[in-house]
Amino acid sequence: MSSVFWCSSCLTMSTRNRITFDQKGRCNACQWAERKKTLDWSIRKSQLEDLLDKNRSSNKDFDCLVPVSGGKDGGYVSYQLKEKYGMNPLCITVKPPLQLEIGNKNLKNFINSGYSLISIDTDINTMQYLNKLGFVDMGLPYFGWLIAIQSIPIRFANHLGINLIFYGEDGEVEYGGSEQTNKTYHHDVNYMKKVYFEGGYDEILSKAESQGLNGLELFKFPRDNDLKESQLKILHWSYFENWDPYRNYLVAKKHCGLIENEETNSGTFTNFAQNDQALYSLHAYLMYLKFGFGRANQDACIDIRRGAMDRDQGVNLVKLYDGQYPSEFIDLYLDYYQISKIYFDDILDKWTNKKLFKKEKNELIPLFEII
Repeated sequence: MSSVFWCSSCLTMSTRNRITFDQKGRCNACQWAERKKTLDWSIRKSQLEDLLDKNRSSNKDFDCLVPVSGGKDGGYVSYQLKEKYGMNPLCITVKPPLQLEIGNKNLKNFINSGYSLISIDTDINTMQYLNKLGFVDMGLPYFGWLIAIQSIPIRFANHLGINLIFYGEDGEVEYGGSEQTNKTYHHDVNYMKKVYFEGGYDEILSKAESQGLNGLELFKFPRDNDLKESQLKILHWSYFENWDPYRNYLVAKKHCGLIENEETNSGTFTNFAQNDQALYSLHAYLMYLKFGFGRANQDACIDIRRGAMDRDQGVNLVKLYDGQYPSEFIDLYLDYYQISKIYFDDILDKWTNKKLFKKEKNELIPLFEII
């Protein structure tokens, strides 16, 4: 445990995948936050404008694709493209498993605010199989949906001849991790497989293919030759401007009809993000079990970097909220995965980092204290 430590500026833990720290003990997300203050954003804005001008439709056809869930970030990106840059974005969503009512309302509000949307319902049994396999084999409870929100937009853009896909933030750069993309405005499928899918994509898809599942093609990326022949670029909006999740929330609330939860979300002190599906709470709890930090820690780090709270406030909030067992959704999870409570808890135990936690009388006890 002597090797576990926290960022000296925010609360990022040294257990985070691909994270690095400087000699002052600052994580690379905090280093990036400081660099953004002096970065010449006009250069990147010019790059964006050049990309948009080269792909702008002259006959009002859709000229870019934006994956959305009805949340703050997809709404913000869509609004900027349409209202600030005069583009005609086609938005696309993949219906999540265990969709929450507030998420459904936000998606409808987004459409009603003036955006065209393709909504994809994948085969329910295939999605369930991939998610269960991800939960058991990788500790990633919505692995199938995670694949689909990457593979399906690429398949549709490739089919429709749309050359630009705009996702929101580059989480590796903004929140700490690989720095491979902090100096380039686009990435590729191989990067997705390695980083977003933690190297497990090929193995999980291979197991799924052996089951003869319907609709599995939607979870596969276009062939390499098809992608090489296209001019498709997969982009993060955060490369082109200073990314601020709270600003995005305010813009999406004002212009895209975004509503927040009446109470704070499970495991954190905020109420306006990740409201589309119940499985996110399980994802965040497993993150806590595997790495020692959860949803409240991530939210606090974001607010510390943007100057909305100091580090001591963040520590108090993390101690109060982080690592909450998502008890309100347990029955939903058991029914969705078609497993018993005993097996469910066995899977959680399997993914619990024994260097970070111990169990006494079925109570999970951290072996660390955030400082």
